[in-house]
Amino acid sequence: MRPRACEVVVSHLQTVHEDPHFLVLEKPSGLLAVPGKGPDKQDCLSTRAQARWPDALVVHRLDMATSGLVVMARGIEAQRTLSLAFEERRVHKRYTAVVAGELTNPQPDNGWNTISLPLMADWPNRPRQKVEHDQGKPSTTRWRIASGDTAPGTTRLELEPVTGRTHQLRVHLQALGHPMVGDALYAAPDQPATAHRLLLHAHWISLPHPVHGHAMEFQSPYPF
Repeated sequence: MRPRACEVVVSHLQTVHEDPHFLVLEKPSGLLAVPGKGPDKQDCLSTRAQARWPDALVVHRLDMATSGLVVMARGIEAQRTLSLAFEERRVHKRYTAVVAGELTNPQPDNGWNTISLPLMADWPNRPRQKVEHDQGKPSTTRWRIASGDTAPGTTRLELEPVTGRTHQLRVHLQALGHPMVGDALYAAPDQPATAHRLLLHAHWISLPHPVHGHAMEFQSPYPF
């Protein structure tokens, strides 16, 4: 007897953490975090999670092209608590990215650098975002060099978003003159062809447990 399609999809879930109050899941690149518009965009991480855990609720998202760690609450109370933790910036995330060009870190001992550029939607070119100094929302990203081999002419970075604007990391690195490799929206026209996907992965997250409040950390090795 062949398994039903739903069972096949659910089996694709990679679970990093599971307890009665929240989940930490691995989202692959190319999968939506939440349903989109239209019947062809209903398969997503949250739908797959809810097929296994009916009480799973969305707390935050990753771009479709981005892979890595995603937190889901179990039940409305946990969702409220975790959403508040995100709002109050008590949740901290770090990403691995490979960008075009060769960067050197001006900070001693590979300390953090800061990009502070206001962002807003590029309305004629949605879903693109853009730097807009007059009307954009304050946006801050920290970066430093990460270990790991990359192709010639590229640099691996560790990124930490202080704010959480749409496409923030991607636009900030483009504004720095180093768009992410494989970025179909923000890289030069010929540059996305150098990778089969966007080279951006959410590799680390720290958050307070929604019940006892103790800080918990989770990691995911980057796949590129």
